[in-house]
Amino acid sequence: MGSKDLDPNVVKSANFRVCKVSSYTTELLEIEADNPTLHVVVVPGNPAIGYIGHTKENWENGKLFSLQEQIDHKVFICMLHFIYKFVDFICQELQDTKVPIVLVGHSIGSYITMEMLRRKGDMVIYTIGLYPFIMVNPLSKKQAKVRNMTRSSILCGLMSLMAAFAGLFPKWFSQYMLVLFVIGKRSWSWSSSAFETAHAHYLKYHMFRNMLYMAKTELEQLSQEPDWEFMRKNHRKLAFMFGAHDHWGPLQVYEEIAKQVPKVPLAIEREGHSHSFCCTEVGSMWVARHVATLLKAQTSSSAASAADDATLAHVAN
Repeated sequence: MGSKDLDPNVVKSANFRVCKVSSYTTELLEIEADNPTLHVVVVPGNPAIGYIGHTKENWENGKLFSLQEQIDHKVFICMLHFIYKFVDFICQELQDTKVPIVLVGHSIGSYITMEMLRRKGDMVIYTIGLYPFIMVNPLSKKQAKVRNMTRSSILCGLMSLMAAFAGLFPKWFSQYMLVLFVIGKRSWSWSSSAFETAHAHYLKYHMFRNMLYMAKTELEQLSQEPDWEFMRKNHRKLAFMFGAHDHWGPLQVYEEIAKQVPKVPLAIEREGHSHSFCCTEVGSMWVARHVATLLKAQTSSSAASAADDATLAHVAN
C-alpha cells in the first residue's frame, strides 16, 4: 500500500485467488498498490473469507477447525511429530519483502491480529482492531445463547443440515431464510455483493458447521482475561474502534482497555453502522476512512520518530 492508497476517494477492485497456506486451501482477496510502502493484512470476523473451512467448496472434506487452529493457520509455527515447520501466513505470503506490515482485524479477527503481533512483532508495525471481540461479555444474552447452542454437537449438526437444505431452494427464498434464521432483519440493508457471498458460502454444511465450531472455541478461549501486560508493552502498535451498541465488543471492554492500557488509542463509532459494517457499502467506506486516518497518523508518527532517532545519532557521533 502506498500513500495514494490511503486516499478515501481512490477506489480499487479486489482480486480473488485461491492458494495453499500451511497445506490448507485458502481463499484470499487482494488489492495491489503500484509502489507499496506497507502491506495491510485484514483478518475478518467469523465467518468470512480467509478462514480454513469457510470456503464455497468443501476443500477440507468437512474437517472442523478451532480458533487456535485458525490462528496457527495465519501466523504460528506448526509442530508435526516434534518437527517444527514454518507455515504461517505472513512468512509464506510476505517473506520476500522488507515492506512493513499493518494488521487490521474485525471482531474475532482483532484477537487473532494481536496473536499475530505477539509472534511476528518484528514484522508488524501497527495493529487495528475494529469492533473487537477480545474477551467474553458475561452480560450478553446473545453470547450466552451462542455458547449454549454451540456446545451441542447434535444441535450444530442439525442447524448445518438445515442451512444446507435451505441452499437447495431458489436464491430469493434462501436469502429470506438467511435473514429470518441466521443473520437477522438488519441484514436487509446489506449490499447485493454481501448477500451473494452469504448465499454462496453460508448455506453449505461444511461451512456452517465450521462457523459454529469456531464460535464455540472462541467463547471458550476468550473467557480468560486479555493479556494486559502484553498490550501495555505494545501500546504503540495497537488501536481499537468500538461500536456504540455492539454486544461482541461492548463499551465495558472499551472502558477496561482505557483503564488497563491508557496509552492505547481508542475510538467509538456512533454512526449506527453496527458490527456487520462490512456488509454495507456505507459502513465499509466509513470504516475504511477511519482506518486510513489511523494509518496516516501512524506512518507520520513513525517517520517523525525515525527522523528524531537519526538526529540523536548524529549528535551522539
